[in-house]
Amino acid sequence: MENQQKNSGSVERAYALLKEMAASYEFKPDSRLNETELAKRLETSRTPLREALNRLVAEGFLTFRSGQGFFCRSLTSAEIMDLYEARAAIECEATRLAALRADPKDVESLERYLSGADAEYQPGRSPVELVQLDEDFHIRLAALSGNSEMVRMLENIYGRIRYIRLIDLKTLSEKTGPEFVTTEPHKRILQAVKRRDPDAAQAEMRRHIERRLEAVTENVRNAFAQLYTV
Repeated sequence: MENQQKNSGSVERAYALLKEMAASYEFKPDSRLNETELAKRLETSRTPLREALNRLVAEGFLTFRSGQGFFCRSLTSAEIMDLYEARAAIECEATRLAALRADPKDVESLERYLSGADAEYQPGRSPVELVQLDEDFHIRLAALSGNSEMVRMLENIYGRIRYIRLIDLKTLSEKTGPEFVTTEPHKRILQAVKRRDPDAAQAEMRRHIERRLEAVTENVRNAFAQLYTV
């Protein structure tokens, strides 16, 4: 039993570290992972490392090629667009359900959270902090749907698009006015949920997400420039 717990802890630790590395493209796109070097770097044995790697393949952060090993996922406009479209589908439906199902007390709690985040969600703020604030709101809102499976899928997608969103918010924060880095879209979505208006809530969410879709190709290009200009 003790060995099983130790192995489980080793897997979880390796999984968490590798997931962060994959999400931030510390492994270059399509590059092959060296398991021996990773095991040394993470100070773990090959068995928990392999378990962690397989989990990340199942979650879309890595890929596996038979006879070749584990690779970092690709980074293309088409793949990122697929993830954004999946995000839009999940979030729009989750928001619609939230307008129908959310407990008023939970909506008020999210309003207080959003009000507290208002002062922090400003141009010039660290992109990492902006993305975290944004993700927190969206995940909390999705949870109001009462559908835990949607929340789980959304968390996975956010992990896989986080690097691109960092690039996007960095660009917005540096080059545009305060109207682009604001909680106002979140407030409009939440007000529609509070009014129990599922159609309006869904429409506001779709408008909010699709606002940045036209920048996906540029953001991927900027991501490559950042990854390979070291």
